[in-house]
Amino acid sequence: MTQPFSLLLPVYAGDRGEHLRRAFDTSVTEQGLRPSEVVIVRDGPVGADLAGVLTELVELSPVPVRLVELEHNQGLSRALTEGLARCTHGIVARIDADDESLPDRFEQQLPVLLERELDMIGGGLIEFASDSGEQLGVRIPPHGEEIAVAARFRDPFNHPTVVYRRAAVDRAGGYREETPLMEDYSLFARMIASGAKVDNLPKPVVRYRVDQGAYKRRGGLAQLRAELLLQRELRSIGFTTPAQAVRNVLVRGGYRLVPLWARRAVYRRWFVSRKS
Repeated sequence: MTQPFSLLLPVYAGDRGEHLRRAFDTSVTEQGLRPSEVVIVRDGPVGADLAGVLTELVELSPVPVRLVELEHNQGLSRALTEGLARCTHGIVARIDADDESLPDRFEQQLPVLLERELDMIGGGLIEFASDSGEQLGVRIPPHGEEIAVAARFRDPFNHPTVVYRRAAVDRAGGYREETPLMEDYSLFARMIASGAKVDNLPKPVVRYRVDQGAYKRRGGLAQLRAELLLQRELRSIGFTTPAQAVRNVLVRGGYRLVPLWARRAVYRRWFVSRKS
């Protein structure tokens, strides 16, 4: 398969150099099917360690790397928007700076995207402990017709796994800064609403890093505010019914406010299978 595609990788001061290097190596150097280019968006100033890794990746990469440097930290939505605008190719894969692609990720995803003429393809992920590397569980997203049903309540895609057509993202309105912390879910819902053809591979394609603060970041007032903004948007575009919107605010909003131990238990019970 010779279809060119770009890899979009945002990074900011909170990321670690060693994690970025692994994200890059597993998504580029170690891939059976490499991206044609990598667009790295540096969202604001970073420390010396991270800056050194960025320089190394640009200089030593086996494929061309375009480093987009934003003077100030502007948030993930703006970073992704700026990066997409600089991608040369119409097909774009995502990865985060602390996650790792499995070696056959693109060999698995690109043929399905092309042969079925999809606008986006995602996949499952393996959660692993950042400190020990221990596998914690597997998160397999909905597949086929289940996606549109699940999307009315939760994000049906694991965002670091997606490969999409930039034209479909543009038709849906792109990443929006009006839904901070929920920019991926917002985009995917609008893509589905606009008629995009989407699916997930029912197998892992990415290793997802889980650190000590993972469950804490899923809760709190900032997450609640983000949840309310997202639900207002989904209702305003007719993606959810009034009853679904009320359910989502009560259930998803309530989840942001429960104690940390309960949030961890609910997440691992309902969204992550037992480790194999």
